[in-house]
Amino acid sequence: MPGGPEQSHRLVLSAVRGGVVNANDFNNDRWKPALRAVGVSCGRYENGVHELRHFFASVLLDQGESIKAVAEWLGHSDPSFTLKTYTHLMPSSNERTKGVIGSLYGRRDADHGPDGPYTAQEDQET
Repeated sequence: MPGGPEQSHRLVLSAVRGGVVNANDFNNDRWKPALRAVGVSCGRYENGVHELRHFFASVLLDQGESIKAVAEWLGHSDPSFTLKTYTHLMPSSNERTKGVIGSLYGRRDADHGPDGPYTAQEDQET
């Protein structure tokens, strides 16, 4: 957490001599040669290792993870930055929202009698 106590963590990847891997070196010396070896086009600014970060964020968002959690995973101190950056990757929630509300009314119908989404409409007809 910003301003919190310092912490040490083991790195998933480390440089040959230990420490943090320089992203530019990894991109140019390992990642892009690997992509080219399997026939993936990669120019100076396309298909770099930074796209993995965007892929990671898009998978989390697509699976319904919160912006706050994604911001923490990406190391963003402000979730509004994450929201501005990744909003276009967030799935439409119309169907999910309808399902949540529909299931709420379905439970109420079963548990509490006839009150549900159509009660008001039926009352107007009578």
